[in-house]
Amino acid sequence: MAEKIVLIDGHSILNRAFYGVPDLTNADGLHTNAVYGFLNIMFKILDQEKPEYLTVAFDVHAPTFRHEMFEEYKGTRKPMAEELRQQVPVIKEVLQAMGVKIIEKAGLEADDILGTISRMSERRGLEVSVISGDRDLLQLATEHVKIRIPKTKKGQTEIEDYYAEDVLNVYQVTPTEFIDLKALMGDTSDNIPGLPGVGEKTATKIITEYHSIENAHEHASELKPPRASKAIIEHWDLAVLSKTLATIKLDAEIDYEFADAKLGNLYTDEAYVYFQKLQFKNLLGRFETSELSNKIEDAFETITNKEKAEQIFTDAAKAERVGIALCKNTEDVLPLFADLAEFAGIALCCSDEHVYYIKTGNDISSAWLKEQTVQLVEKNECCIFFDVKNAMGELGSLPVSHSFDGTIAAYLLNPLKSDYTGEDVARERLNLLIEDKLPDDSKACYEAYTGWKAAPILQEQLKENNMWKLFVDVEMPLVETLYDMEQCGVRVEADELKAYGEKLGVRIHELEQEIYEEAGEIFNINSPKQLGVILFEKMGLQGGRKTKTGYSTAADVLEKLAPEYPIVAKILEYRQMAKLKSTYADGLAGFIQADGRIHGKFHQTITATGRLSSAEPNLQNIPVRMELGRLIRKVFIPEDGFVFVDADYSQIELRILAHCSGDDMLINAYRQAQDIHRITASQVFHVPFDEVTDLQRRNAKAVNFGIVYGISSFGLSQDLSISRKEAAEYIDQYFLTYPGIKTFLDNTVASAREHGYVETLFGRRRPMPELKSSNYMQRSFGERVAMNAPIQGTAADIIKVAMIGVSRRLKEKQMKSRLVLQVHDELLIETYIPELEQVEEILKEEMERAADLKVPLLVDMHTGNNWYEAK
Repeated sequence: MAEKIVLIDGHSILNRAFYGVPDLTNADGLHTNAVYGFLNIMFKILDQEKPEYLTVAFDVHAPTFRHEMFEEYKGTRKPMAEELRQQVPVIKEVLQAMGVKIIEKAGLEADDILGTISRMSERRGLEVSVISGDRDLLQLATEHVKIRIPKTKKGQTEIEDYYAEDVLNVYQVTPTEFIDLKALMGDTSDNIPGLPGVGEKTATKIITEYHSIENAHEHASELKPPRASKAIIEHWDLAVLSKTLATIKLDAEIDYEFADAKLGNLYTDEAYVYFQKLQFKNLLGRFETSELSNKIEDAFETITNKEKAEQIFTDAAKAERVGIALCKNTEDVLPLFADLAEFAGIALCCSDEHVYYIKTGNDISSAWLKEQTVQLVEKNECCIFFDVKNAMGELGSLPVSHSFDGTIAAYLLNPLKSDYTGEDVARERLNLLIEDKLPDDSKACYEAYTGWKAAPILQEQLKENNMWKLFVDVEMPLVETLYDMEQCGVRVEADELKAYGEKLGVRIHELEQEIYEEAGEIFNINSPKQLGVILFEKMGLQGGRKTKTGYSTAADVLEKLAPEYPIVAKILEYRQMAKLKSTYADGLAGFIQADGRIHGKFHQTITATGRLSSAEPNLQNIPVRMELGRLIRKVFIPEDGFVFVDADYSQIELRILAHCSGDDMLINAYRQAQDIHRITASQVFHVPFDEVTDLQRRNAKAVNFGIVYGISSFGLSQDLSISRKEAAEYIDQYFLTYPGIKTFLDNTVASAREHGYVETLFGRRRPMPELKSSNYMQRSFGERVAMNAPIQGTAADIIKVAMIGVSRRLKEKQMKSRLVLQVHDELLIETYIPELEQVEEILKEEMERAADLKVPLLVDMHTGNNWYEAK
């Protein structure tokens, strides 16, 4: 049987894969879908063909002979998408790592290279398969050269095969005649102009009868229809040009040795590393387990003997550092209930040689194992976990000062990601890709190993990025504070919550009836499509915005219409009421636990700016702009004998802006405790301080806070319902009033462009990849983020420092009062009434001295029998 060679049209298959595979990115933000799709197609072909030789040809982005000859047709193709362009060098690197022969040559297109090698291969007696998404290559088909064209149907790759006979059967022309067919009908995707007015059907009829354009031209007067006759006479030069463009070279001058294309072992260690970085887990099964994985797994040892387990804990306590991972038995547990899975064991790693999995059972009880682990953390000053707070939930309180949280460290180094698990750190810091379908004990061993191995790397990178102090002094101590808050929870009056929900239900029903009455019919108010038809077609409201799926009923559209149309105002209120009822009145009830309290979760590694986020439930999004929304706070109550003390920073972001900008006027205004919004209004609107109206002060307040968020004239005009010109004048006048702020914001954006990140006063970094985007909207967004992130991030750091200080002092004094909630710049203390004065003193001291700014940090404090009263 003859040997085989597979020839792949590199750019063609990469392009097809790019548009056929949904967008994928790896942890570094690199788009990988084209590379992934290319490899899948290549592997499928190789599995089918089992060839002895393999070559991939690429176009070189330099003028080819066709471009040089026909300059006017240059650039008719659409430019390559940026997300695709960045994957071209990646696929080449991957193929080289796999030992695949790559060939490209300036002045030649991949088609010409493939055509030449296909003829060389055929003369050598090889069976040839050419893989391309470009049907131009059908002209290469012979009895021994097969053209294979991949197609995607319903997410699956199908491949059409064409020998010479198949081309004739499908297109009614021979492979050679296929060139003439293309010359007449053209192909804009391949820069082949063709003849005006001649389509595929007419071209096919002409070539099947006359077999070439030259013969057809000799019989031009006989051609049908008349427009084809006219076209080939008047545009003969275009037909000749098109044939030249369509003809693939079969004798190009290339340096090619078949020995170089001999197919060897594709699944090299070098290729394995690339597949790890690209996160192609589904393709790793093609590799034998990597040497690194083998070495690590050889170190795994399951321990069921208590005496040996005791010795392991003794040795681990003396180790330089120890990686620790808890293991739960999730085999028969749905992912939704993974937290409820049974505790199964603990993995410990103190070296490359040994990763121990100590399993519960026999004489090793869960309680004993947990106790030993807590004691280990007390004795060893560097115990590495991924998610220390979660471990504390399983083991009880741990000495956080002896703990290193790999999740938080990875988050600080790149806060733009969504996952910071042990698997992510293994991949990014150790080039180790951990398979998904591993037993729970093996996953725990890998996690413990990763923690032990990666901790020094993470520590060094934090120091290099000047965030080690932030990690040690802020983020790690905060873990204990958040754990205490979650354990404590906040009490909720269930009956009040139910009554609040019923009150909302009544109002929702009233609004429904009023909306139906004004609309003149009953419809689904929650259906954007039905609502759009009612408002903009039936009722004829002006100002609608048509989209592909109907009229937009987004909030920004309706808010503009609300002042003029009562039905729109009622729809907006209906939405707010429905949101309150579903999310809070009904939603909160499901989170009340047996002790009558909600024990929400606080997350440190979600936001890019460093702000905390809350979940299960999210108490940071309770509406505060409408009274009915604020009333939900009434259901949050303290224990008997306690009151709530709510402490809120006053204008913290503006104060930080004053400090960072060094603007003298703003600094002096805060030092003299003046009304900053009234001062701004006086300057911007050119009126005496004492004559500033309430409206002017409100508008100045919008400008003050808008500047912090990099607001544009358009955004301000929308907020204040004024013209864009007026808004621009407000902003210009603002910067004349506070010139230091303008300089600071401009310098911050310039620095972000130069260094690729911005920093808070505490050293927290926020990478700014948006500033390098080719998309104008993305760059504009990046500029706004660059202005705001240092301010908002510093505010987040300050409140964290304050939380740590407040919580620590309450503990040190063994007080009954406890910190229960944090919402951005606000802290809520459930305060034992006899300790009220002391709590207020602690709050004031810790919050106001959390940072040393050029302006004072001030705190507003209120007391109440529920959160509403305290706020």
